[in-house]
Amino acid sequence: MEAVSVSVNILGRTYRLRVSPSDEAALRKAAQSIESQCKQYGNMYAYNDHQDLLAMVALTQITQLTKIQDSLRFKDTDLAQRLQSIDKVLEGILHPNRETVAEATVSAQNSL
Repeated sequence: MEAVSVSVNILGRTYRLRVSPSDEAALRKAAQSIESQCKQYGNMYAYNDHQDLLAMVALTQITQLTKIQDSLRFKDTDLAQRLQSIDKVLEGILHPNRETVAEATVSAQNSL
């Protein structure tokens, strides 16, 4: 897909970007969110210039992103452990000579 030219306005400044058409809506939504959060911070706190507001928005957004990434990493690890336990149960059922089904089931239940 060919890139499209998009203009967004944040705190009175226009930014022109070239993005894929599939990213245009997300970009516009992000620009609106930045604008809205800057206005909120501007009403709540004293600031010297717009850069202060943008820094607060960036810090808030990156903090939220970091929390989400940490949560996803934990969920991925937990999911991997559960899948390994299920795999052990299935291995026990498919190949009972390698490990008894009861041992595999107990092992899987302990990890859940």
